[in-house]
Amino acid sequence: MNRPEFPKRAIVTGGMPYGNKTLHFGHIGGMFVHADTFARFLRDRIGKENVIFVSGTDCYGSPIAEGYRKKVESEGYTGTIDDYVNENHLAQEKTLKDYEISLDIFGASGIGDTKEVHAEESKEFITTLYKNGWLEKLVTKQFYDAKAGCFLNGRQVVGKCPIAGCQSEKAYADECDLGHQYMPEDLIDPHSTLTGEKPEMRDVVNWYFKLTECQDLLEEYVEKISKKDNVRRIVWETMKESLGTPQIYVRKEGLETYLNIKDQLPEHTVSDLENIKGGSFTVEFKKLQDREKACEILTANNIRYRTSKTLVPLRLTGNIEWGVPAPELEGEKGLTVWVWPESLWAPISFTKAYMKRHGRSEEDYKDYWCDPEAGVYQFIGQDNIYFYGVAQMPMFMAQQGSGKLSVDPEKGQLCLPTLVANHHVLFLDKKASSSGSIKPPMAADLLNYYTAEQLRAHFLGLALGNKSVSFMPKPLNPNAPENEQDPVLAQGNLFTNVLNRLIRSCFYATQKYHDGVMPYGKVDEEIKKMSDETILKYEQTMYKFEFHSVINILDTYIRQANKYWAKYSAQADKEDNQQLRDQTLINAFHMVRVACLLSHPVVPAGCEKTMDYLNIGEEVWSWDHAFEDIYYFLEDKENHRIKTLEAKEDFFEKHPSQFK
Repeated sequence: MNRPEFPKRAIVTGGMPYGNKTLHFGHIGGMFVHADTFARFLRDRIGKENVIFVSGTDCYGSPIAEGYRKKVESEGYTGTIDDYVNENHLAQEKTLKDYEISLDIFGASGIGDTKEVHAEESKEFITTLYKNGWLEKLVTKQFYDAKAGCFLNGRQVVGKCPIAGCQSEKAYADECDLGHQYMPEDLIDPHSTLTGEKPEMRDVVNWYFKLTECQDLLEEYVEKISKKDNVRRIVWETMKESLGTPQIYVRKEGLETYLNIKDQLPEHTVSDLENIKGGSFTVEFKKLQDREKACEILTANNIRYRTSKTLVPLRLTGNIEWGVPAPELEGEKGLTVWVWPESLWAPISFTKAYMKRHGRSEEDYKDYWCDPEAGVYQFIGQDNIYFYGVAQMPMFMAQQGSGKLSVDPEKGQLCLPTLVANHHVLFLDKKASSSGSIKPPMAADLLNYYTAEQLRAHFLGLALGNKSVSFMPKPLNPNAPENEQDPVLAQGNLFTNVLNRLIRSCFYATQKYHDGVMPYGKVDEEIKKMSDETILKYEQTMYKFEFHSVINILDTYIRQANKYWAKYSAQADKEDNQQLRDQTLINAFHMVRVACLLSHPVVPAGCEKTMDYLNIGEEVWSWDHAFEDIYYFLEDKENHRIKTLEAKEDFFEKHPSQFK
């Protein structure tokens, strides 16, 4: 089997949770567990000194400002906005640790040393875009609440998404809750969350990245990644959807009015008006500016329409006070950086902060972010593909210089990350949202019913890389059948029951028949061959981020090992055959070692406890020795003593609530 190639060094990032809340189950089960599993695998595969796993709290932006405002007004909160964010940051950090999420740094864009580094990185990143000719200063419309006497931030305006086919009624100033992007003036039926009034549109000046000039570049990039076997279809298909031409879909009842005013519209083409299908006809433009002008004319003539997905200029700055200060360019003062763009380069900031914390130069970040032999892996939810794919990739390329951008960066230029996007993890068959009617369970609360490792195994087994799947915890499901097994335990039982039983059996047999000294001998060829093939298959699967298949591979192997032990240990006892008993132990201990190596990224604590009881050191996790037998790790192979395992001691524990 051809083995996949992994980078010499790697950055793994987990999407940043907003600083206006603690973590709900979707943060953990929909992204962080997957990112952590891959980061742990890479540490074993290429060396832990070569992997940095980063994330942090997204401190700035309108969601945080609005959350703080509501907490002060409705709950009488007396702390500052800094206090508010820091409290949520610390709560997030604790939950991540409770779920064994092994971040090397969990920073915060607005707190402590990472705040300082991030502010400087933001200034440098935007200034480089400006110097390279990729920024434009635009006068655009911003929502203004005349009754409240203030401009409205992104979350203080709510309306209907103008993108055709989108049913979201939680559309904010220039993006909806499903991640669609549009110009503010296209928002349908906007109203202010401060007063409920329909806001006015007033002119503001901001800096924008010239995303509309990246059409050909992004098409080339999408074509390239669509051929890679470790890029999920949802990534490049979603990106491709955003690369359409500027179009307007006009309801057919507006046909007569359209015919009367069509000469007022910028140059355009129109679909067959004699055979209108689907209730609307299509008006297509060559440039986004022409479409926006047409929208103004259609609106003025009371014509109903929706717009297509297409590239729009990416806003980099705004006038919200709670944000990273933007660099002063061409005399434009007092602007702050829009939270979405600055969250894209925040992992670079956190990597620089990590270097400083470990006594290294900030510039050492380039060993991970700017070397063709390194790799960057970003774990996100499907709603964020637009920003991490469509917006981030050309901005990273635009750091290269003002000439023609390339989808193949050279040494010294920013690597283009590999995006690992999951579909939605639902709750009881419905999409849950902190701001919606279906509230998601908080991640910390789930630990009242399950262990972290049971939940880790379950979330990986949901196959979120393929489709949206529902999380159905029996204790929180009022419709769960009384006599059926909790579906959350399906994967966890592989470790708490099957693997746990196999390991305990090996220990007890060794203590009973060999006074705690492992029998020494050669592993049977068929056991070695089965184990090696499993390791190779697992490696291929992990390379493709097929985590549900990882769980399936572990399930098959661990159950095979358990069946082998049950069959031959029983036969040895029946025949009182010490030679068979010893060979069965030799083979079983090898399978335990392989099972723990492969399970280590999934259920690390139980695997590490197993190796501790076996008196085997850290080198057991290195894939440099993945195909060795267990005796390779023993100094005195013929007299290796294991720790005494007491009765009822478990390596993979169940939650106390699961014992009846």
